Amino acid sequence: MSGVNKVILVGRLGKDPEVRAFEGGVKKANFTLATSEYRKDKDGNRVEMTEWHNIVCWRNLAENAEKFLVKGKMIYVEGKLRTRSWDDNGSKRYITEIEASTFTMLSSKSDETEQKVANMTAAPVSAPVVPQPPVDENFPPETDDLPF
Repeated sequence: MSGVNKVILVGRLGKDPEVRAFEGGVKKANFTLATSEYRKDKDGNRVEMTEWHNIVCWRNLAENAEKFLVKGKMIYVEGKLRTRSWDDNGSKRYITEIEASTFTMLSSKSDETEQKVANMTAAPVSAPVVPQPPVDENFPPETDDLPF
């Protein structure tokens, strides 16, 4: 049986993607992503805990990251956890990254602010009335006689 290596993150970009081009036109984009969660400390105060993730995108995904992603934008990322190592002046160094297979742009801080202002200034909208189908008195009512 093989294992599963899947990472799903939703967070904000910590910096604009850094894009490098390699031989053959292959592109690689690196950026950081912050995910936050809230907990209560021992005194009952709400504390935000932020985790920073290193994200790597290759080829077309790197090109899209270069075109559309900017610092502060909220995105959804799916990918794989990768750890790589290298020698740095005789000492072995390690880094763990998420190799993205896809990302979806959700919003940016400015988008959210504009949306909040629009929601506050928009006139209230009433819900549409949905007509109900007529009831046939000669037809037996539905029963929930499922065999399982």
